[in-house]
Amino acid sequence: MIYSTLNSNYSFVDKLKSVDYFLIFLVLIIGSISVFSIYSTESGDFSFYTKNHLIRLIAFFSLFLALSFVRVSTWYRHAYIFYLFGLLLLLLVIFFGISASGSKRWINLFVFNLQPSELMKIAVIVCFARYYHRIQSADIESYKYLLQPIILLLIPCYLVITQPDLGTAILIAGSGIAIIWLAGLNIKYFIYSGLLLLVSLPFIISILKPYQKSRILTFFNPERDPLGAGYQIIQSKIAIGSGGMHGKGFLQGTQSYLEFLPEKHTDFIFTLFSEEFGFIGSILLIFLYALLIYRIIKIGFSCRSFFAKLYCFGFSTALFLYVFVNIAMVVGLLPIVGAPLPIMSYGGSSMLSIMIGLSIVMSCKIYSREIISN
Repeated sequence: MIYSTLNSNYSFVDKLKSVDYFLIFLVLIIGSISVFSIYSTESGDFSFYTKNHLIRLIAFFSLFLALSFVRVSTWYRHAYIFYLFGLLLLLLVIFFGISASGSKRWINLFVFNLQPSELMKIAVIVCFARYYHRIQSADIESYKYLLQPIILLLIPCYLVITQPDLGTAILIAGSGIAIIWLAGLNIKYFIYSGLLLLVSLPFIISILKPYQKSRILTFFNPERDPLGAGYQIIQSKIAIGSGGMHGKGFLQGTQSYLEFLPEKHTDFIFTLFSEEFGFIGSILLIFLYALLIYRIIKIGFSCRSFFAKLYCFGFSTALFLYVFVNIAMVVGLLPIVGAPLPIMSYGGSSMLSIMIGLSIVMSCKIYSREIISN
């Protein structure tokens, strides 16, 4: 493998000049909003969740800055190792995982409980970006090169589904499929796969867990069980609607303070934010995410290596999926699948994976002139 650059030696000053400070600014803004939102979930008390979230934000943001200076060729060389490490962690969950609410998804690291499936979201993108970097466009539709990524995608998805965590498995699959599409696979394969999925739906639904079937039924009719399976989405809609145009104000959200809104610090953090800051605040937050995604895409266009381009485009697509699924879920446009809102939601694993993903984006920006040749 040959790694070269137009100017092989990057001085420290060159690296600092190449840093995307606007990307850092956006991450800091969203991170700051997240701290105040978590603070609000504890009714204005700087307590357990707020302290932990702030500590993790500082620690993982520092990690993001440090890893940003790792050469993009280093990420390329270790892409498959990153993927295998993620698989190993998923296997360790089976034997040493921590169970909570009927699921076994976490490994106790003493500092915090790590959810390996969150890291797998990034590992799949890095792995697929390397895989397609070395394949000629004419060979992408070859069954030989099509079967390998499908297997690489099915293994972690299966391990995550068995935890069980269908929502995260779908997001991992979405990240991998996005890379395959961006690499140039003919759209007819996606159409055929979609039709096959529709035909297989009755079988897929039949093997779902009872709570997963309940979530699907609740999606179509939340009022069928307003005090049970439909409670979360009903209360979420009430909270968002009560925020109106301008919101009730910071620390004034009645749905959260009166404990009507469950999981308000994790999956339903957007609901709490919408109730307090209304439609205008929600649109501004979505706009910040849109700017972040746009910035990542812009960095992708500036890169010379196909690996870096593919990673940036893939990660931006995945980030869009994470944001879209979470917001669509809390407003009732999608079934509840347990998808955290990037950076905003409380959870160390989610924030760690997003910060690692952003650090690779920044690495692509700093070393945008670097060419990776087979």
